[in-house]
Amino acid sequence: MPITILQPSLAPPPKPRNDDASDSDSEGGADLEGDIAMGRPAKRARTQDSSIMTPGEIITDDPQWMRGHGTYVIPGAQSNTILSSVADQQAALRPTAARPLHPEIGDLVVGRIVEVQAKRWRVDVGGTLLAQLPLSAINLPGGIQRRRTETDELQIRTFFSEGELLVAEVQQLYNDGAAVLHTRSLKYGKLRNGVFMSVAGVGGGGGVVRARRQAFTLDISGTDEVSGSEKIDVVLGVNGYIWISKHIEGEGAAAESSGPGITRIEESVGLNVYSSQNDIIPVDTMREIARVRGVITALVENGLRVDEEMVIKGYQEAVEMAKEEPDSADTLWLGGERGKRLTNALVGR
Repeated sequence: MPITILQPSLAPPPKPRNDDASDSDSEGGADLEGDIAMGRPAKRARTQDSSIMTPGEIITDDPQWMRGHGTYVIPGAQSNTILSSVADQQAALRPTAARPLHPEIGDLVVGRIVEVQAKRWRVDVGGTLLAQLPLSAINLPGGIQRRRTETDELQIRTFFSEGELLVAEVQQLYNDGAAVLHTRSLKYGKLRNGVFMSVAGVGGGGGVVRARRQAFTLDISGTDEVSGSEKIDVVLGVNGYIWISKHIEGEGAAAESSGPGITRIEESVGLNVYSSQNDIIPVDTMREIARVRGVITALVENGLRVDEEMVIKGYQEAVEMAKEEPDSADTLWLGGERGKRLTNALVGR
């Protein structure tokens, strides 16, 4: 069924009430010349347009509307539609969730910061509603344990900013299904040195499933292309968001629980945990990160579950397939027939 894109229309201006004027006339009073009846204007009706807007489509060219979240303007363009700062009239877009997430307390999720507020961040975790990450639910760098102050609120963007990725745990659920996250653990925090991917399936049937471990470390030192001892961290968010990155000792979402005790977790928080600068990644490691991504894509396309066991077995099978074709230049591509060969080998084990 085709989708019809509708042009948004402005609400009609409110009509002033004449109750006060009629009352004054009935009491024998007369308005002074030039005076205007001071009746309270009717409240502007809040309308909600349910039409779907596509990226790059013009929402409105009326200068009375202020740009909100989910919109943008072309810098330097002559036809800049954002010409007014009327605070009570703004246009904003909410993304439609193609794969609604129904989180549970304790779920590990990968999300992207979409909005920074005074005391919290709003995070896209693939659900119908944005999740919340309070400022009080993160670790401060340097192992500082104290109440958050106004200074921390002013520096909130130094911890997480718009567009950055993080891994967190669902701590609380509201009645409407919105999730509250926390990153008070060495296993959680900002993500860097890797690649992000999203899979369509969740809960089996070609998607991420809840398992004993959602974050693990994959040893890639056994391949011919990798020199030395190298590892890769894989984070499988139950919301279908996945992060594959270079492993750094003592850092990352795949940190084992055998590390510092729960009472010493914040003491181990370094000053670089909120750094947005990626480290130098060797080409061989980047190649294996791409191979792991191809394995996960093959699992999803062929309807297999995505968990630690299947990813490790799939990676080992992909390495063996690459050894059988040493002269091939596309061994990293695991779609189509190559993906079916890989998944058939996994099912046959």
